[in-house]
Amino acid sequence: MKRFNMVSPQLIDRFRALHQSGCFVMPNPWDIGSARWLRGQGFQALATTSAGFAFTQGRADQDVPRDMMLAHIAEMVNAVPDVPINADFENGYADTPDGVAANVKLCVATGVAGLSIEDATGRSEDPLYPFDLAVQRVRAARRAIDETGSGVLLTARAECFLTGHPDPLAESVRRIAAYAQAGADVLYAPGPKTSDDIATIVAAADGKPVNTLVYGDFGLRVVDIAALGTRRISIGGALARAAWAAFIEATRLIRDEGSFAGFAANGASSPLNPFFGDDLKARS
Repeated sequence: MKRFNMVSPQLIDRFRALHQSGCFVMPNPWDIGSARWLRGQGFQALATTSAGFAFTQGRADQDVPRDMMLAHIAEMVNAVPDVPINADFENGYADTPDGVAANVKLCVATGVAGLSIEDATGRSEDPLYPFDLAVQRVRAARRAIDETGSGVLLTARAECFLTGHPDPLAESVRRIAAYAQAGADVLYAPGPKTSDDIATIVAAADGKPVNTLVYGDFGLRVVDIAALGTRRISIGGALARAAWAAFIEATRLIRDEGSFAGFAANGASSPLNPFFGDDLKARS
């Protein structure tokens, strides 16, 4: 598999500085075109989405093999070389701390400015790694990044809300606090939808930056989430799902009703040709 040089220290420094104060939105493109568009809209950092990419490959989320994901991450880094990319690296594609460490180094080598490691196993019978093992995995990821000398930011994810834990907030707090102590730069517990739950998770991070996932309309705007202490907002596969939703509805209308009314939103795509034409000239 083709390898790319590690990202410049200046880009990593810029990414790290974004987390020091205020709050920024880090949307999730799923291919080169969506990455270039988001860059063109002025977003200061982008993140990959495992679900969004999986759909482009005709696969379900969590069903993309490691090397395919690494190639995609490298492609995204190359697509926007002047914008920090944070990699959704799922659970590190390994159960053991040593396996996580080895794979984290491969991810760093794609040129990312940051990467996230989940504590979800992907197995329905035991959806979360046991607490002690989960902490060891974060320590291993931290050690691996430090050994590369890259300065890449490590985000540790507590997947309690998304895996159906019986007390997701309390367990997220426990894990977030431990992951902060284990060396994570950014803490992330995807799933909370209320101001109180988000504020509780921010407090558990003990002053370290927290990423909040917004995957639907919870009645909270950027300014509201920022006021809770969140430093970074990501949206996961939400943009990819929005694109697929329009596609699904248009094809349903054709199949079931013989109607092309689903094409009515095509006018919204009118900026694409001029944007991509100008963008390609600029980067060539």
